[in-house]
Amino acid sequence: MATIKHPDTQDIAGDYNLSHIDLINHDGITMDLKYIVIELNIYESIYKNAVTGSVVITDARNQIGRLEIQGLERIAFRLSTPGTNKKRDTIDASAETGEPFHVYKITDRKQVNQGLLVYTLHFASREFMRNIRTKVSQAYDGRLDEAVQSIFSDPDYLDSRKTLRYEPTGNSDKIVIPNLRPFDAIQMIAEKSLPQKSNGVGYFFYETTKAFHFRSWESMVASQGSAKRKVKQEFYYMPMKHRDESVGDKITHDYKSVESYRFINNFHDVAANTALGTYGHRVLSHNLFDKSYSTADFSYHNYYGSSIHTDYTNDYTDAQKFAIADTAVDYDNQKGVSDFPESRTSLQSTTQFLHNREVGAKYGLDVFMDGMNKAQRVSQYNQVIHGTTLKLVVKGQSYLEPGDLIQFNVRPVDADSKDAEVDHRYGGQYIISKIRHLINDDKYTMVLECTKDSVANRIFKGEPKYQSNTFKGELYDIYRDGSPAASPQEGGE
Repeated sequence: MATIKHPDTQDIAGDYNLSHIDLINHDGITMDLKYIVIELNIYESIYKNAVTGSVVITDARNQIGRLEIQGLERIAFRLSTPGTNKKRDTIDASAETGEPFHVYKITDRKQVNQGLLVYTLHFASREFMRNIRTKVSQAYDGRLDEAVQSIFSDPDYLDSRKTLRYEPTGNSDKIVIPNLRPFDAIQMIAEKSLPQKSNGVGYFFYETTKAFHFRSWESMVASQGSAKRKVKQEFYYMPMKHRDESVGDKITHDYKSVESYRFINNFHDVAANTALGTYGHRVLSHNLFDKSYSTADFSYHNYYGSSIHTDYTNDYTDAQKFAIADTAVDYDNQKGVSDFPESRTSLQSTTQFLHNREVGAKYGLDVFMDGMNKAQRVSQYNQVIHGTTLKLVVKGQSYLEPGDLIQFNVRPVDADSKDAEVDHRYGGQYIISKIRHLINDDKYTMVLECTKDSVANRIFKGEPKYQSNTFKGELYDIYRDGSPAASPQEGGE
């Protein structure tokens, strides 16, 4: 590990402050592992309820035996980028000002040579362990985010003392939690939650190294449901021989430069997105109260403009920034990918007066809205997890966290000039969905997974329609002549 640096001085991009990595055992004995740790990893994601991590240790003094390490220890450290002294820009797991992580298992123990052990300690936030140990069996009545706040801080449940950044919900309901773990209970509420200031359906509940979050996708891409959100960092990918002077000094330039990138998923898997109901979805809702049912047909292109997406610019064309064009996909030259609601068909039960209220059982609104709300939630979630996903390797920057909005600038592959236009299909704004903080060999590196559900430039209608020839094959009975003869194409008469 690197030597201690001045907290406000950076020699190169990727410098970091890490004064100690304390292992605190069950007897309260503390040992600084910094000089025997060869790798530190911290993982955070909008898809995970808790932060996890690991340290790889080279042990020449049998510390694992002397400290009686068994998986009940604490890991305490404080990691920051030089010059960022604010708590919200620091990964603070210190015993003094933060909250240490909990060790929960030891793996990969092996003897490399005589007198040298290598093993990995895995750790997670306190709430990760608390979630495993407790269950929620309680009814909540009122705004849904208030139920989450209660579970989050209740001494009998998560009992968390960390910051919870929540987005107020626009719907209220009575919810009965049937003996679920706290994370599962909150996830159940998240699926029912509707943002107060936007039109999406469904929330994310996740932990970063700075706080817990309970929020919608729209809150990550826009502020207050209507204002463009500030980009947290701008990244560039350019040939190594080029230096863009407009980016700033060398350190700033290196922080914004991408070491490598690749796309691990994109929105053009039309087969998968069609089957998952991203484009078209029919939901049949059975009303248990009056024994009736209703049908809701969702169309991606009809409802896309009602919610906010990553390349949001406060411009009227935002509603038309589809990730896939609304053009014909078959012989009729009329129907697009979103005109086939039976691509996915779902059945759900709902009812009125479940708690003596004339509202549906799913979202606390009109019972006839339950089907369409489910279809919108499924489509929006699929647009995120099956949207365009980009993996970036950049210099370590402790102030970034999942849910931040970034700008990725990449030139088209056929552009030789450094002044070429940015690729508007794969460049643009992304939400950081996952971060791996990696410290080894005196380097602080971050691996970012970033997601977008739109494109930077509008895809206009009027593109060429699907063209097909006029030839149509015949229905041919192979036994029509009284014998199993070959068809004309196979050499028969």
